[in-house]
Amino acid sequence: MRIPLSSPDLTDAEISAVASVLRTPLLSRGPKLEEFESAFAQYIGAGCTVAVSSGTSGLHLCLRALGVGEGDEVIIPSFAFVAVANAVRYERAVPIMVDIERGTRNLDPRQVEAAITNRTRAILVVHTFGVPADLEEFLAIARRHHLLLIEDSCEALGADYRGKKVGTLGDAGVFAFYPNKQMTTGEGGMVAVRDHKIAERVRCLRDHGRSASEDWLQYTELGFNYRLPELSCALGIEQLKRLDAMLKRRAAIAEAYDQLLRTSPNLKLPPLSLPNRKISWFAYVVELGDRLTQTERDHIWREMRERGIECGRYFGPIHWQPAYRTSHNRHPLSISEFVASRTLVLPFFNRITQEQMEEVAENLQSLTQ
Repeated sequence: MRIPLSSPDLTDAEISAVASVLRTPLLSRGPKLEEFESAFAQYIGAGCTVAVSSGTSGLHLCLRALGVGEGDEVIIPSFAFVAVANAVRYERAVPIMVDIERGTRNLDPRQVEAAITNRTRAILVVHTFGVPADLEEFLAIARRHHLLLIEDSCEALGADYRGKKVGTLGDAGVFAFYPNKQMTTGEGGMVAVRDHKIAERVRCLRDHGRSASEDWLQYTELGFNYRLPELSCALGIEQLKRLDAMLKRRAAIAEAYDQLLRTSPNLKLPPLSLPNRKISWFAYVVELGDRLTQTERDHIWREMRERGIECGRYFGPIHWQPAYRTSHNRHPLSISEFVASRTLVLPFFNRITQEQMEEVAENLQSLTQ
């Protein structure tokens, strides 16, 4: 693609940091791990952070460490990346998919409360596309029904809700550093919790269940290999130093797209701001007008690719995926299906140029007339 959908923003400082680790014998379980965890905790204002191999592994470890198990129900959005449901199923728990708000594309609190049963154990809120969910509502629901609240902040690093960073208000928060995210470690993720005991259990689980005792070969429970290597931690440390500047740049790109596309009659643009929330721009997602069908959206997607412009179709609802089509969904998901059939993700990365954005806008406008 001449204009890719995403691209990581790496500088000589990141390259040098990774190279410096390669000159040491410590490629895993070294000092960069603790340094990265500490710097990240300070940035988001969390009590404890634990670096892991991916956002998916972070979700899995949160569920295990918080005691979610076989037969428990976990409320999730269907309009989300499939890892949200997969992590629930890893623990033999049951993902209960409920509908979203059309405006924010986040879980609808009213639908969540209606879905709660005596088997519900947790609500897993996703801050979709970097837009903070209404955490005050979800915290109140969780308190009323004595439920866990887990924040999937994998797309929302740096986002604020009422002055606090997302991922720090629930019982646990999870972040991801895949190359299309606001910052990257190649692959990688971070778990944030307030409870030091939960953090220690996550650390134990990420390293095969190895205890924190002096006995290196003592394993207290079944664990996993979800460690984050030193190379990734070194990269993350340097990326974190530039994160605020990168977030500012991404906000400027969103504003530029808004200027270019705001007069398009058949496009619904994302809001640039919301009350009590600061958006962290993971992606720029437009919604095609109501008169356009999913078939037409898919034609536009293919035509943009033919012209060398990579776009995305986020998200195909989880209940549409082959691995989940046999799942029993008790609740209507009409808004999830409607939005999923009309969304188009535009090229969005720190170093995209004004000329590239103008080309994207011109081609999209011509195809949606």
